Amino acid sequence: MQALGVMFLVFGVIISVRERKYRLMWRSQATSNQLATALSQLVGTAGGIYLSLELLFSFLKIPEDWWSGSIFLIEPLALISLLIAILQPFVLSTWTRLRK
Repeated sequence: MQALGVMFLVFGVIISVRERKYRLMWRSQATSNQLATALSQLVGTAGGIYLSLELLFSFLKIPEDWWSGSIFLIEPLALISLLIAILQPFVLSTWTRLRK
């Protein structure tokens, strides 16, 4: 019975991969504009900063309940990481100007 289940699973994966490959062959490539690229980079950077801050909090055993969740619309750590990601290019350009 398990062998039959594994065979159905393998058969399903093969059919799914073939169908996806066929659909990708006929799909036109989406054009990416500069705004979409910049926004995805901003969200990616903010997400990386958020994960780093979350790991730092857990490593240093800083309690995360020091803010009340009821008074904030969003999580303060997410807001801090988004602000850092927004300010990062300006700080970097200022830093390179000062170093020259």
